[in-house]
Amino acid sequence: MGLTKLEHRKKIKMRVRKHVFGTPEKPRLSVFRSNRQIYVQAIDDLNGVTLVSASSREKEVTEKLKGDKKEQASLVGELIAKKLKNKGIETAVFDRNGYLFHGRVKELADAARKGGLKF
Repeated sequence: MGLTKLEHRKKIKMRVRKHVFGTPEKPRLSVFRSNRQIYVQAIDDLNGVTLVSASSREKEVTEKLKGDKKEQASLVGELIAKKLKNKGIETAVFDRNGYLFHGRVKELADAARKGGLKF
């Protein structure tokens, strides 16, 4: 019997997390997507602290939102880039968290890059 969808994602997630590590100067951008929302956190793994977070439930995103979930992810990517820039952080490590790098996850990453974040 094969793996369930969640077990398969967890397996991929652990494989990726072996190599992806965040520091205070270069935090890990961890993405979580549900059916309706998308969330991203900038995590310092050395101290075990979330530096900044952004989600599609924030007021800044919901006010601008007019389109689909890809546009929603794009707005969240721009928001996390802006928040990290305000903290003085220019680079990050992208953790797709076991999701495929396409669709909403790719839109978020591209928008964060467009906002001036490097990874």
